[in-house]
Amino acid sequence: MVTFSQQGMVLWRTFIVALMFFLPEWGSAQMRGDIDLHNDALQLSWQKTKKGYRLADLKVHKKDGWRSVPSPSGWYTVLYAADKPSEAPISIRDKHNMEITFPEEKYRYITPIWKQVTSSVEMNTAGSAVHFLPRSVDRHHEQLVFSEDNRLAAIRAAWSLDERFQNDILVTMTLTAKKAGYYSLSSPTLAALSKQHLQWASVPGVFQGNAIEPDFIRAFAYGQGIPDKPVVVRERTVSTLSPLVTTADTITFAVIPDPKTGRDPWKYDKKTQSDWLLGLSVMNRKAELSPTVYHPVLGEKQSFLKAGESVSFSFRYTVQPQGWYPVFKHAINDIYRFKDFLKLKKARQSLTDRLLGLHNYVVDDSLSKWRLDQYNGMTIGAQDYLGGVYGSERDALKNSDYGAMWMLAKISDDSILRNTRLPYARNFKLAQQNKENGFFYGAAAGQYYLNKSKRFTEEWGPYSEPIGLTYYMMMDIGNILLFEPGDKVLKDELRLAADKLLAWMGSDGRWQVAYDNHTGKALFTDLEDLRPTFYGMVIAYKVLHEAKYLQAAMKGADWYIQHAVDKGRFLGVCGDTRFMPDFATGQSVQALLDLFDLTQEEKYKEAAVAAARIYTASIYTHPIPTSEKKVVNGVVREDWEISQAGLSFEHGGVLGSANHHGPILLASHAGMFVRLFAETRDSLFLDMARAAALGRDAFVEPRTNVASYYWDAMNNGAGPFPHHAWWQIGWITDYLLSEIKVRSLKQIDFPGGFITPKVGPHQSYGFTGGTVYGTQASLLLKAGVIHLEDPYVDYFMAANEHEKKLFVMLLNNDDERRVASFSLDYSKVWKDKQITPVSIFGIDEGGSRRELPTNPGLALPLEPYGLQTIEIRYK
Repeated sequence: MVTFSQQGMVLWRTFIVALMFFLPEWGSAQMRGDIDLHNDALQLSWQKTKKGYRLADLKVHKKDGWRSVPSPSGWYTVLYAADKPSEAPISIRDKHNMEITFPEEKYRYITPIWKQVTSSVEMNTAGSAVHFLPRSVDRHHEQLVFSEDNRLAAIRAAWSLDERFQNDILVTMTLTAKKAGYYSLSSPTLAALSKQHLQWASVPGVFQGNAIEPDFIRAFAYGQGIPDKPVVVRERTVSTLSPLVTTADTITFAVIPDPKTGRDPWKYDKKTQSDWLLGLSVMNRKAELSPTVYHPVLGEKQSFLKAGESVSFSFRYTVQPQGWYPVFKHAINDIYRFKDFLKLKKARQSLTDRLLGLHNYVVDDSLSKWRLDQYNGMTIGAQDYLGGVYGSERDALKNSDYGAMWMLAKISDDSILRNTRLPYARNFKLAQQNKENGFFYGAAAGQYYLNKSKRFTEEWGPYSEPIGLTYYMMMDIGNILLFEPGDKVLKDELRLAADKLLAWMGSDGRWQVAYDNHTGKALFTDLEDLRPTFYGMVIAYKVLHEAKYLQAAMKGADWYIQHAVDKGRFLGVCGDTRFMPDFATGQSVQALLDLFDLTQEEKYKEAAVAAARIYTASIYTHPIPTSEKKVVNGVVREDWEISQAGLSFEHGGVLGSANHHGPILLASHAGMFVRLFAETRDSLFLDMARAAALGRDAFVEPRTNVASYYWDAMNNGAGPFPHHAWWQIGWITDYLLSEIKVRSLKQIDFPGGFITPKVGPHQSYGFTGGTVYGTQASLLLKAGVIHLEDPYVDYFMAANEHEKKLFVMLLNNDDERRVASFSLDYSKVWKDKQITPVSIFGIDEGGSRRELPTNPGLALPLEPYGLQTIEIRYK
């Protein structure tokens, strides 16, 4: 027997340590057997098998201790094609192997997009998939580097834990081609999660849901549930680049690509919205449930490599023991630095100045394209609509935001609006209701009027939608009645509409999507009316005060919560895209909040917040805005000026308008998001509201103050949608008054009216008085009263004529402290009387008062995103 002395043992150990120091490979993970990464939040352990290194154990720390994640994997996938994959659509078949024809031929806007998104690359059947476990691994300090060589390529993947975010795993993959062809790297499968224990999954902006949906059209085209195929979607309508999956025991997995990887929608001097650099999925190529990202995309830019050429791809996994929403916010705030836009933005015009400019636009017959026409003995008035409408000969007319029309007339005391707009818009509304006896008696005849054929029609076919009753009868009429409660004719029309909507409601609380105008048969029976149609019953109850309407509203909302909110399934209201999910989802949030106000039942408030969180996935959060110089229509702009980050979809998904046009500038959700921040203290709502509303001057047409509708139109103004100016007046007012209420700790509060039709959840104001730090007051907004040149400072006015008090609410909409210097022209407050200030007080956000000089000019300090209110007592 050979033995070592104690001294010999010490010398031997010293030699081994020295050898490991000078020969790092001897200290490799293979020799030590500690093939793992761990910190206080995560533990990952790999095991060597005959096929290579497999992820044997993945643990995440929860409050009650460590939890092993089921089905850890570690399998890698590389896609390869010798030739560029075909862009031709592949056949989509149902469960009976019958080919599915979708969409119908008349949907010319979405048919070519559907062909594009059902190609072999999107369907994840293109090329050949090489699945492998890496055969070697080396440790370099706190990093594991896995390597694999095969006949196609050499692949290296460096793994490490993020020191800043302990639940994040950083991975950089590099592929070096051994033969020419098209390559795509996939993020390895961290865990092959059980579809039976799915709690939630999402590719934000494209689809989400709590279940796998076997109906491929519902899942892929409408985003209603998770497709049962491993589809790969383009980043152009992924709102946040972070596919995620939450398990039944509430562990959320997400993959977040490095922010520099995705496409830039305006690369330098032209639109590059459709560049495809990232593919995103919630399944791997084997159709196992696992959030997955691909780069480059097979057949797209950067994917072709000659032998010896390389491509790299960096991303992070996040594994957190909580639901999807905090993980989603982590991607937005921590990785994609969403607040960068608010830090970079510069303003050239205040929102208040835009409102005053829009006022000038809507009273200009020529600019606003206001038209009068004779219909059944009445003079009706509306604005041109030059977009696509079923049966039109470019002769469509439309009114958009009745609440904004009556609101502006009231708070500006404008005789032009009162005399030349409102009466004829009211007649338009009277003409818009179907008065022929029969199935459609009381329904909306259509949202558009065709003046050549003297008829009303729907957007994309001869059908009538129950939600059209809610929109074009009940929301519009309800808003008018808030300002003119004595209009018996309109009230009778509202009752007729309410009773028709009630009659059309199913026994379980649902409505049909539409009815054929000729036969009365239900149409679009492949879809459910996952829209806030029930809101019409809320309006009916608030105006007519009959219990049957409230009961119907609750029944409809209960069905909607169960089938839409809880499942993450929604439907839109744009007929030209066959009702792809859109801003109606945001409307449902305010509809549920209004129902909560009526009933005080917490389930409606909880559902509203849940739907609002889902709706945040309709807001772009990438790319990260910068100060990089770009050229837009010959004008040099900084990147942040035209950034998509913070802007909402009209409709996203694989078929929505955002695919080609990008997001929209009509930020109807902004005021509601401010209100939600007040209720939840969730700063994402507030940040998203401000990013949508502020610093967007590059999209405003200077002559009219009208912002373009679609992002890619930049500052071309109203374009084919002159009536959109009213919606812009509506949402800007809603946003400003919501900010005032929140910043004043609800001590300045003006009641909101009913939601506007179609485009989102903003409300009307001014139909009744509110309070300003305990004083009853009515809203005012008139040009020439306030002279204030700082584009970062907005204002609104209110007055109590009985107590002879005038209020000016000043908002700093910047992240830096400012001094607001302004003057008042008291001769322009009212047309028929001159006033003189007696005393002036400044009121801070909390209500503390201090006396100010009565000089015409004042200067007040404003904290970042602060509020100051001026109270002027006059004689």
